[in-house]
Amino acid sequence: MKKLKRLRVIFLLLIAAVVMGSPFFWMAISSLKPNAELFSWPPTFVPRHLTLDHYTTALTTRGFERYFLNSAVVSLISMAFNLVFCSLAGYAFARLDFPLKNFLFLLLLSTMMIPVQVTLIPTFLMVKSFPLAGGNNIFGQGGTGLLNTYAGLVVPHIMSVFGVFIMRQFYMQFPRELSEAARIDGAREISIFTRIFLPLGKPAMSALAIFTFTQAWDDFLWPLVVTSDRNMRTLQLGLEVFKNRYTADWGPLMAATTVSILPVILIFVVFQRYFTDTALSSGIK
Repeated sequence: MKKLKRLRVIFLLLIAAVVMGSPFFWMAISSLKPNAELFSWPPTFVPRHLTLDHYTTALTTRGFERYFLNSAVVSLISMAFNLVFCSLAGYAFARLDFPLKNFLFLLLLSTMMIPVQVTLIPTFLMVKSFPLAGGNNIFGQGGTGLLNTYAGLVVPHIMSVFGVFIMRQFYMQFPRELSEAARIDGAREISIFTRIFLPLGKPAMSALAIFTFTQAWDDFLWPLVVTSDRNMRTLQLGLEVFKNRYTADWGPLMAATTVSILPVILIFVVFQRYFTDTALSSGIK
């Protein structure tokens, strides 16, 4: 009976994997097909003639390297900021006692219900009116602020409420005795965090790293709003160079899109080995 139930679960997971993975498979296969075969009927799931011409065209397109670099810089900086700030905030909400802690945490969580579109204009005005940046005076007037800069692109991704929630829930699972033993030994709060809880937080931080990197890498709306300089476009905006008003150069577009998902896969491969949550038992030992 258990084997039958397990087989059912595996079968359902395989169906889900096929459904979820089929668009990516079709994208990768299309990037290897010559133009004449892209829209042939019936469609070919295995290219009759493999070609790398689309990748050559995509990678040599003017500005593509710059777009890729911009996305990498913004995503890595956003990931680093989130790992620092979210782990600190999560530790504070989970392990420290201060007035209105639960209320402030609920207030923070409530901001997750606010759509991004609602905060888009206020965030843009804050970035444009940033004091002493981009020609602005101390009152944030007269210049462009942080528009068309890496700092401006990173601003919405500096810290995520979801990241704070992940780290808080993870740190709450550890027994109080772990912190109390360190305090008895004379450790200060910052030492308890950096020497005990930060190393134990690798599973949660690896998940947070993947989420924040992917979110910043895939962001389209904010870079579209905050950048007007071609050299500051991110890769998601750069993919538009393969499209025009009425049609698209589908072969190079598929190749460029395939290249664009490789960093996300790399980040997942690097951090996924920390997902096994053995932190509680190792901490007690």
